[in-house]
Amino acid sequence: MRSVVVVHPDFDRIWPFAADQFHRLLARDGEVTFIRLQPGSAERLGDIVDRPDSVVRLVSLQTAVTPDCLRRFTALEEAVLETSGYGGSPRAELTEALQAHGVRVYSQPTEGFWGQSVSEFALALTLCGLRRIPQTHHEIITSLQPWNYDPPGGIGQPGVRGQQYGDDSRFANGTIEGKRIRIVGAGNIASRYASFVRMLGADVAAWDPYASEPSFHRAGARKEWHLDRLVRDADIFVPMVPLTDKTRGLVTADLIRSLPKGTLVVLATRAGICDMEELRRRVLADELSLAADVFDIEPLPLDDPLLGRHNVVHTPHNAGRTKEANAQYARKLYEQFLPRV
Repeated sequence: MRSVVVVHPDFDRIWPFAADQFHRLLARDGEVTFIRLQPGSAERLGDIVDRPDSVVRLVSLQTAVTPDCLRRFTALEEAVLETSGYGGSPRAELTEALQAHGVRVYSQPTEGFWGQSVSEFALALTLCGLRRIPQTHHEIITSLQPWNYDPPGGIGQPGVRGQQYGDDSRFANGTIEGKRIRIVGAGNIASRYASFVRMLGADVAAWDPYASEPSFHRAGARKEWHLDRLVRDADIFVPMVPLTDKTRGLVTADLIRSLPKGTLVVLATRAGICDMEELRRRVLADELSLAADVFDIEPLPLDDPLLGRHNVVHTPHNAGRTKEANAQYARKLYEQFLPRV
């Protein structure tokens, strides 16, 4: 049985480890021809692969392809035609050309390939937001002042800086244990994140009208039926749903105004689900703290007022891209292929 993997550099630009992982997985089952095209190549799939009539499995990763190309693969039984790098279905004309000849066509079933990476990153953002880890890391490079834990005047006072206590008491701080963490979403990423913080001892509640009941059980989260009630007692607020027409602006200005003063807001999926104007206003007014991997403007201009603030942790939208996510991208497609003895 012969398999062929053809990858365009446009795919490597998005998933730099996934194509090679595909190669390794398919090699378990027999002969694999692996072809990596040159940058800017416009070659069509049908002109690239020699002996197309001997190919049983085909994986085309952002390669130019037409129905005429596919008709040359007369022995083909299974195929992956990734056209965008983000797991969308191939063009209908391509799918129809293959299915008309009984070829099984596979696509990504979900965005689960980056679920673990994003949810772990969100956990890290939460810890960094609570403990100001990035800020103090940066500060001790240029100053010894962070090592000085004396309260003002050197006199101990309740509720202020003290021996080895460097958290900012104006905002949610300290441990995840005991915090009221309120999550918008109970899907692939949100349920994982909820399970992490629940394991660490948080009081977790989630709102998601589209998630099934088992999603909340798996996450260890109490199901909240009303979004306006979810925000009222949050120590940590985590909007964590995909950005769609239905979710854009879901977390309204009124909801953000309802967050208790000092709440830590964690953004790890898409900023557009929130009214960012109101969120920015409250963060800049020192009413909320923010730990974010995603923003309303990307990249953030170097003069953006959110950058470098004492109450903001920021990273450049890289939560989902790990070697493991690349491997999962390939694996979740490979698992759909028929078992071969």
